[in-house]
Amino acid sequence: MSVHSYSRCWLHSIWTTLNRERMLFGEVASRVSGFLSNYAESKGIYMKVNYVNPEHVHALIDLPTHYSIEEVFKLLKGSSSHWINQDRLLRGKFFWGRGYGVFSVSQSSVAQVVRYIASQEEYHRKRTFLEEYQQMIKRYGFEWRGEETVKTVTASFTDLRTPR
Repeated sequence: MSVHSYSRCWLHSIWTTLNRERMLFGEVASRVSGFLSNYAESKGIYMKVNYVNPEHVHALIDLPTHYSIEEVFKLLKGSSSHWINQDRLLRGKFFWGRGYGVFSVSQSSVAQVVRYIASQEEYHRKRTFLEEYQQMIKRYGFEWRGEETVKTVTASFTDLRTPR
């Protein structure tokens, strides 16, 4: 990499347990949080903050130039689920759910997002995860698609190209 190349790509990342099952409580959540931070650091991924809720995780990361978003999630979700199962932190087999949400964060909003992630326990006294996630999806210009997937609002518009 050239000395004159710079990259700052903050991503607010959210992912869930399989079927959004509430299973990561107390000491288990704390241990998973620590694992995610340490593992990210070992892979050269700067994770500024994370919070493990019973059925979902929030993390703010600075995406390194040598990873794609998909590669980061394969690393974080794959290694953490393997570690949870290997260390038998929970009864039965643990899985993360399919997919994830990733939302860009401007440098000027990093402190605000850190406070939001750090205050998850308080935040979820007022809103469920599903309400939170739907709100985030809409805020970033996506259309909520229920249990399916989300699609961009622009993709749902009719084709507006000029006829030939």
